[in-house]
Amino acid sequence: MFLPKVSIVIPSYKPEYFEQCLRSAIGQTYPNTEILVSDNCRTEAIRDICARFPGVIYQRNSAIREANVLAAFYSGKGELIKPLFDDDILHPFCIERMVAALQDRPDVELVFSASQVIDAANRRIETRRPYEASGSMSGRDLQRDMTLGMRNFVGEFTTILFRRDTLWNIGPKALFAVGPHDCTHGLADVAAYINLAAGGAAFYVDEELSYFRRDPALQSNSNPNANPNFGYCFSDYIDLLPAGHATGVITADELRATRAQVHGVFESLRGVFAQIPPAYERYLAYLDTLKD
Repeated sequence: MFLPKVSIVIPSYKPEYFEQCLRSAIGQTYPNTEILVSDNCRTEAIRDICARFPGVIYQRNSAIREANVLAAFYSGKGELIKPLFDDDILHPFCIERMVAALQDRPDVELVFSASQVIDAANRRIETRRPYEASGSMSGRDLQRDMTLGMRNFVGEFTTILFRRDTLWNIGPKALFAVGPHDCTHGLADVAAYINLAAGGAAFYVDEELSYFRRDPALQSNSNPNANPNFGYCFSDYIDLLPAGHATGVITADELRATRAQVHGVFESLRGVFAQIPPAYERYLAYLDTLKD
């Protein structure tokens, strides 16, 4: 059986759990991998850890946040790209199972799986299983379900694997955008999933293959106290609705039918995140263009 090379790419900044993260990449049962670390740590802690593990490809990077993520993604040389963030962990069978999901399925562009949320002590605190069985969905359906449902059922970047050629066909400037809306500061992951699967299908593996760490003390994008752009993670859901209509994935009637749902989000969060009122105004203005 052909075993394509998989690039495990690790955009890194936080050293606290990095060695556990790296060991989970090294410990994969799948035999044909490269491990690439794109390091933006303010100290040399991550570099020193990498130096203890021969074969790890290390690159120092001055880029921060989403720019470091892109640098890691586009540095992978394998036919398949497997993101892994610096405080998360992969199950030993993760890549083996995900590559198997791609075998004999040329239409599948994106693979994701069930996952587990863990705390600072690696205790399991939340199982995330969006479906009850493995299976595929079209890229169009993936976008519709995430956009109309205003939810990210795929999870974080650590939960996915995708084709390198597709990544390069999209290009770094378009990966985090859906139609006219740029999700770079908020739902960059959701935008990437939509773009990566757009030309084909996504496949869900109903096995717990990755572990996302939730630690309030971390300087993480998922921590609202550490991420000044956290409000965009909510306002982007509003902006993705008109973007879905603009790209032909959502009908005008479907968009109009979201009005009560979006108004509920606006009422709940307008006093919490400054990004919500402008997104709501953009949404209403777009609806006005559909009156005829």
